[in-house]
Amino acid sequence: MKEKSAGIKYVVEAKFLVDGVVEKHDVIGAIFGQTEGLLPPEFDLRELLKSGKIGRIALDLTSEKDRTEGRIDLPSSLDRPETAIIAAAMESVDRVGPCEARIEIERIRDVRMDKRKMIVERARELLKDWVVREVQDAEKIIEEVATAEKQKQVVKYGPEQLTATADIAGSNSIILVEGRADVINLTKSGYTGIIALEGVKVPKTVINLSKKKEMTAFLDGDRGGDLILKELLQVADIKYVARAPRGKEVEELDPEAIKAALENKAPIGAVSVAEDVRDLVSELKGTLEGVLMDKDGKELSRVPVSQIVDTLKNSESVHLVVFDGIITGRLLDLAGEKGVKYVIGERLADSVKVPQGITVKSLSEFERKEENSKDKTSS
Repeated sequence: MKEKSAGIKYVVEAKFLVDGVVEKHDVIGAIFGQTEGLLPPEFDLRELLKSGKIGRIALDLTSEKDRTEGRIDLPSSLDRPETAIIAAAMESVDRVGPCEARIEIERIRDVRMDKRKMIVERARELLKDWVVREVQDAEKIIEEVATAEKQKQVVKYGPEQLTATADIAGSNSIILVEGRADVINLTKSGYTGIIALEGVKVPKTVINLSKKKEMTAFLDGDRGGDLILKELLQVADIKYVARAPRGKEVEELDPEAIKAALENKAPIGAVSVAEDVRDLVSELKGTLEGVLMDKDGKELSRVPVSQIVDTLKNSESVHLVVFDGIITGRLLDLAGEKGVKYVIGERLADSVKVPQGITVKSLSEFERKEENSKDKTSS
């Protein structure tokens, strides 16, 4: 019988025979009663039981033909010599009630040996499982690395033989760049799902991919990138646009600059407005004129700044107002009433609160800077 008491080191295992019919409590009572006073007080079984130095005695018995026999297990947390003394005292019991009895110690079992054996067996199991798992993990790592390297491989894709990463067909999100050098630079920084335009004109392969997948156009920060973006907005379903810093090309960006540019990508709606305004700003700067446009970028009216408010009051479907003047509270209130989404001017007048639903920008945010680098159409 397995002892579960905390701190138990040994179990005294014995068998007994009684010439008569007795119960468990008779046998246990005889053990406690007949060993009392035989030994010094520190070996009194009742006191040892109270202090937890011995555990509760486990006993099994059967009675047949006026004889009772069975087994006794006495757990002990005492040292070896003390446990042996208790075992010897148990063997001195010669009666159970009115019946003659005999108790024989079979062995004193070291519970810790059983635990050690269990620990060794479990350690073997854990070690085996560990080794198997390490092999599996190593194989998985090798497979993942091989897959990642395969995905980074540059291939030719589509009828136009565009430069792309090998995983382009299976990627749900695609990064569109201008040339082969851009593809290679992005793969070195750990990016996949990349394809190049290989020219200014947008290939049919790119147009078809943009209709099936979420596409981000990552373009150079020069005039060439501006022109490519204009065409992309007309023929492809681009979702986001990321740009290299002004005057920089994607192929020369380091990993940190690539990460920053892609994290700052803009939804295509905001980009469309920006591109339309960028051309207007160069026209309107210094003219004291303003332009009203619809959501499709169509020019509705072009009037002097002094007539902007009255013109807006009498116009419908105005989406964007751009003018070479100060943005006043009166204009913004009217724009809110008319459903205008964007108002762009020289600056916002002091202490003016912008109504909800209107985006206010300054002309300086859309001014084109002089380009020092040549336009890049392919790499």
